[in-house]
Amino acid sequence: MSPFSKAFLLDLLSTPSPTGFEARGQRKWAAYARQFADRVESDAYGSAWATLEGGTNGRRLMFEAHADEIGYMVKFISKDGFIFVDRVGGSDVATARGRRVDIFGDNGTVRGVIGNIAIHIRDRDNEKVPKVHELAIDIGASSAKEVAKLGIRVGHPAVYADGVEELGTDKLCGRALDNRIGGFIIAEVIARLSKRKARLPSTVYAVNAVQEEIGGHGARMIAHRLMPDVAVVLDVTHATDTPNVDEKKHGTIKLGSGPSLTHGGANHVEVVKRLIEVAEKAKIPLQHEAASRSTGTDTDVIFHQQSGIPSALVSLPLRYMHSVVEMAHLQDVEHTIQLLTAFAESVKSKDVFRVKL
Repeated sequence: MSPFSKAFLLDLLSTPSPTGFEARGQRKWAAYARQFADRVESDAYGSAWATLEGGTNGRRLMFEAHADEIGYMVKFISKDGFIFVDRVGGSDVATARGRRVDIFGDNGTVRGVIGNIAIHIRDRDNEKVPKVHELAIDIGASSAKEVAKLGIRVGHPAVYADGVEELGTDKLCGRALDNRIGGFIIAEVIARLSKRKARLPSTVYAVNAVQEEIGGHGARMIAHRLMPDVAVVLDVTHATDTPNVDEKKHGTIKLGSGPSLTHGGANHVEVVKRLIEVAEKAKIPLQHEAASRSTGTDTDVIFHQQSGIPSALVSLPLRYMHSVVEMAHLQDVEHTIQLLTAFAESVKSKDVFRVKL
């Protein structure tokens, strides 16, 4: 990864993009992608896509990731100035107390803390994970009027204030790697494909979609709009190589052992087969996962659009998902970029991904 690419990655990961309010991150993603794509466009709800034109009779290939992150939304403001919230996406309230948050209000960002009653005066005999409505954000205000003067009202989003950092020699750790790191990967694929001497026969779309964390709404809209001949979704998956994770329940996925390929359900057997062939030819390590019913990703809403889009899910292993210490291996990031780039190069004009009967 070049210093230029890494600087963009760290900047993108540090830019808040809670579900439904992704514009900050999308603007940075679009500005980066414009340097390499023939054009960058967006739809009504803020999904963005970069297009690299191919031959006139080529296939239409879509790489898709999601731009949004989990967070909170202001739901109630008490008369004494405390702010109560609801979850946006799968925010883990078990890790919430005692954390700093940024609330994005009408007058800009307001820093607050989620209160944590001191251990000395808590009822520890009956301690349990708090319910989301029990979390109280303190922004240093003494009344609801003071909160209003700071530009905060019901409906404003918030995310944890934690940033991203490099850990050790080859890992990234921080908030919202799920899945802005996927947006980085598909942008890098466009960047590398743009440097080829000859154009690909296929037109390639790199799509950074909104609202995955609450149902894949952005992906559904853009898949219906573009209707590619083949789609590869890029998301994160649970690395199970940490203590207290039951691999019999969750499978074996290791950090640093390459991207993971999902089998079953929405994952088209011919697209999966091609990805395996590409990985073997390029000597890219590959891990495998089973999804007998659904993947829990945008793949589930893309593959059945209109008459069907042959699709597959490629996932980056991630430790501690939906926390502020999500961890990824930089070598896995590089291998995933290589896999998707090689897949795009493998798709020829005559290729039809169809189950043969």
